[in-house]
This record gives sequence, C-alpha cells and structure tokens, in this order.
Amino acid sequence: MNSMAQKLAILQGTTPALTSSRARMALPAPSDVETSLLGGLPIAVIDRATSAELMVDWALERRGQAKPPVYVTSANGQVLANCASDPEIRALFDEADLIHADGNPMVAISRFKCAAPIPERAATTDLVHDVARIAEARGASFYLLGASEEVIRKAEANLRALYPRLAIVGARNGYVSAGDEDAVVAAINAAAPDFLWIGMGVPLEQRFVSRNRERLTGVGLVKTSGGLFDFLSGAKSRAPKVMQALGLEWLYRALLEPRRLGKRYLATNPHALWLLLTRSK
Repeated sequence: MNSMAQKLAILQGTTPALTSSRARMALPAPSDVETSLLGGLPIAVIDRATSAELMVDWALERRGQAKPPVYVTSANGQVLANCASDPEIRALFDEADLIHADGNPMVAISRFKCAAPIPERAATTDLVHDVARIAEARGASFYLLGASEEVIRKAEANLRALYPRLAIVGARNGYVSAGDEDAVVAAINAAAPDFLWIGMGVPLEQRFVSRNRERLTGVGLVKTSGGLFDFLSGAKSRAPKVMQALGLEWLYRALLEPRRLGKRYLATNPHALWLLLTRSK
C-alpha cells in the first residue's frame, strides 16, 4: 500500500494496525480528513476509533509548541438548523478544524445522499470515553470547563473513578463572566492540558473558542462538548441503546424535558431534515 492509500485507509478507519501504520508516516492534519457536505456543513467522514486516535495525536503533537489548539466540534440537527438561519453561528462553525456528526439521522441520510457516507455517529458523550482510554495509555491530560459547580465536580470525580490513570489537570464551572475570562484563559494555559473539553452549549462554547483560541497556546486540542458534563455527572441519563440506534435520542430527551426541549425540537427537526435532504452531497 503506497503512502497516500495508507493515509486514506487510516483516515477512513479501514487500516487494522492503526497505530503502527501511522507511526511509519507523517501525522495527518485535520484538513486531511475527508469531509462530506451534510445539511450544509462539512462533516468528517471518520469513525469514532480513528477520530479518538487522531485527536490524541494532534493534542500531543502541540505539547510545548505554544501554538493555538486544534479545534474540534460537533453538529446535530439543531446545529444544522441554526447554522442555516444564523450567519453568525455558521461563521463560528466554519472556524472549526473538524466537525463530527452527532446524530444518527445524519449518518443514515449520508448513506444515500453523500458520495462518501459518514461511517458512524461520533457523539461527544461516547467519544470522551474513547479518548480517555487512549489518553490514559499515552499520558495525555484533560481540563474540564463547563456546567454548574456541582455538576462539574461530580463529572470530574466520576471521570477520575472510571479512568484512575488519566491526568485531569483542572476543572472549572462554565459560568465565566467577561471580567473573569482573561483569568480563566490564563489558568487553563498554566495547567497546560492536552485536551480542553468545553461544555457551555451552542453557541456559547463556540463563541468562547472563537474569542480565545489564539490565546489558548497551552492547550493541544479543544473539543466543544455541549451537555457532556451533565451526562458524566449523572445529572442526566442517556437514552436506551435501542433509541440511540434508531436515532431517537432527541425524543428521549424531549420526553424528559418537554418544556425546554419539546418546542425546540418541533421547530428545528423538520428544518434539519429538509437541510439534510437538500444540502447534502
């Protein structure tokens, strides 16, 4: 297999000996990852396992380099709808180096609308565990930023219990005022995490990255994370596996929080479906 074919195989998740294969070639950049236009956004054509490996590689590659971090985010139906209707939000997502598909309907529709289908959903609530297992083995560190004080402390404690060898070098709630932001960025840089997981919700977390990415030179990779810490802390539960497989996790969440999420999903889901059917290739 020549080097280009080998690289493509790695990025598409079809090379069994992922780590050893990558060790024999230059590390692929985020821009090397194939994308498909899905609902109007360039979505990475990559499986979770390959993505987790590359994310750790990218984060560690920047250790001590004093460069802005790699920026990875995710899109679901709500994001697609918001990006299509709000130019400011679309511009925020255009700044990302890589956008994961965080929704099974996106994966399903890509199979008949895109020349390169998305292999699987890369939900942050799953991906964080993929990355944590590799980070434990390779010595990569985490910093957690987001949610309430109670939730972030519980999420940190649960993550430490699950991955006792994982270096968590800091955790802070996500209530960051304009006056606090410089100090928060300085504290993160001083901790020098390989990964900064930011869970403030869309678009607050994307705005935080946009304002501060050039200053976060002590960070290897930033991953926006939505409600990740609510799930890690146990404050919220995931949908049953069968509902996840059927792409109905949004329905499960709406049933649990009808007043907050019901109206939102009624407004965004039809729009997102239309975008997936008309703005994908």
